[in-house]
Amino acid sequence: MAPSTNAKSLLSLIQTSSSLLSLQTLHAATLHRHPSNLSFTAALASRYSLLGFPQFSHYLLSTLSFTPLPPFTSTFSFNLLLRAYTDSNLHDQALSLYSHLLGSSPGTYPQLEPDRFTFPPVIKSCGYLCDVEAGVRIHKDAERLGLVGDLAISNALIFMYGKCGDVDAARKVFDGMSEKNVVSWTAMIGCLGRNGKREEGFRLFKRMVEKGIRPNRATILNVIPCAVNGEEADELYSFVIRNGLQFDLAVQNSLVGMFARCKKVGFARQMFDRMPVKDLVSWSSMIEGYGQNDMYLEALQLFRDMSMLGVKPDSVTVLGVIRACANSMLSCLTHARFIHGFVIKNFLDKNLVSETALLDLYVKRGSLTYARRIFDQMEERSLVSWSTMISGYGMHGRGTDALLLFETMRGLVRPDHIVFVSVLSACSHAGLIDEGWRYFNSMTSEYGIMPRTEHYACMVDLLGRAGKLQEAKEFIEKMPITPDSSVWGSLGKGKEADKVKGLMRRKGVKRNDGFTVIEVKNRVYKFLVGDKTKPQSSQIYVELEKLMARIKQEGYVPDTNFALHDVEEEMKERSLAMHSEKLAIVFGLMNSAPRSVIRIHKNLRVCGDCHNATKYISKVTKREIVVRDSHRFHHFKDGLCSCGDYW
Repeated sequence: MAPSTNAKSLLSLIQTSSSLLSLQTLHAATLHRHPSNLSFTAALASRYSLLGFPQFSHYLLSTLSFTPLPPFTSTFSFNLLLRAYTDSNLHDQALSLYSHLLGSSPGTYPQLEPDRFTFPPVIKSCGYLCDVEAGVRIHKDAERLGLVGDLAISNALIFMYGKCGDVDAARKVFDGMSEKNVVSWTAMIGCLGRNGKREEGFRLFKRMVEKGIRPNRATILNVIPCAVNGEEADELYSFVIRNGLQFDLAVQNSLVGMFARCKKVGFARQMFDRMPVKDLVSWSSMIEGYGQNDMYLEALQLFRDMSMLGVKPDSVTVLGVIRACANSMLSCLTHARFIHGFVIKNFLDKNLVSETALLDLYVKRGSLTYARRIFDQMEERSLVSWSTMISGYGMHGRGTDALLLFETMRGLVRPDHIVFVSVLSACSHAGLIDEGWRYFNSMTSEYGIMPRTEHYACMVDLLGRAGKLQEAKEFIEKMPITPDSSVWGSLGKGKEADKVKGLMRRKGVKRNDGFTVIEVKNRVYKFLVGDKTKPQSSQIYVELEKLMARIKQEGYVPDTNFALHDVEEEMKERSLAMHSEKLAIVFGLMNSAPRSVIRIHKNLRVCGDCHNATKYISKVTKREIVVRDSHRFHHFKDGLCSCGDYW
């Protein structure tokens, strides 16, 4: 039975209420005139949630007591409750309710006939749950009832398929629509941006504007993540200003993230500083932006500024700082411990995502002791947690520990393709050829996981490091998928590297310029080969010459195979001495306390001569030197390296 005219008016006022005060006034009127009315309770719950007060919504819905199911008298009241569940983020309840109408338990309400208002909320719930199977079933239900052409249902389907990662299905719905509104275009743009098709999303936005469809706030928020360069960022910013959206807080936050992502970090910071009001998203966006641009110290300083101003970070903000620290080219543990302490102090250490991020942070900062301590204390572990710890052991040359942990893991949970990358990489770093083959073959035989490019690259790397270059080349030629640069690049290691470089050039693989980074007294220094632009440059070369003389007395012989081939032998030795790793180490020795650990980060694999020289340097200076290169960690101490000269 549909509500009376007066009741309809009250429902309409509830559904269009724009403030908490007005909604609470209407709520009071409802309690007086229509106590215990299901339709009004559902409408109020929806509106509370949409206005940003889900706690009131959840309370209202919890007061509904059904034995055993809601006593619906009309499809209208059914749809209201269904929408209330979706609007209140109670998506499992929405799907459960729907199942009694057309799903797994049909026939519960034979008097009810689903209509075009039934489907949009439950389809959206499928999207939020990323339950594409349920979404497809409900899509078919709507088709069977001849409702798929409805605009709101089509829009919901685009949203659902986009959230579930099925871009083709979303595009098929979008292209098949005879009528589209701004919601349709916005949903499709959001789908493309969310699923890595940013350029296509930006093109669709431009096409939308060309067709004369005026984008709204939601459109802008969905297209901003699609900007991939400074030109597109500037274009969107101009559009925002022309349409008067530059004062909207959510838009401002998105713009900050966009400019940082498009490498215009300075402008992003200017926008951030000019914002009259900042929320947690504002701070998190700027911190994440610094992290994306490897401006780790700036991210950490902004995090500290935020705390000093009394703004309490949440787990998202802290996660941004942790990731910025973990992904930087620095190896200092001081900042990692500061962040870890903050996480514990603010009771964020029992969050699975935060714990896993901290685990990754300590692995990448070179401290397996702290990493394993966090891992052992985790009450719950995800596949990412296991993979991170296994990968950490592999990066530090502890292949046996990595495989022992993997054996423990697969007795508890089923590994995925990402875990196998960590396992195969650990085998490669430790030279465990037989074990590598065994685990590679077990992917398909035991787990039905088809190897991907990254798994083949690990196996090529394993064979290449062991000097089995012909076997590695034959392995590549037999691959069922086309090898890319990562596979051919993995072959470029070992004493036969010169032969491989020619092969890499023929395959179109380019080498990056090498550099080494070191942090001294909270400042970051980046050294290139033969760098003379740094403070104390002249002194660095004086100390370097002295150091080379000392290690030669201990038995170091320069390996000129790693120098330029078309110069005299004396020049080869001199060029080796000017490698960025050696310059950074000398600079660290000059500017750190005696017996303190020197930590450097090389963007490429450390060369054989620098590896050998660093062993001798650790011996004559009595310093531990931790070198992180593009593939692993090397812990040099007393003339030895943790990799056992196998890298």
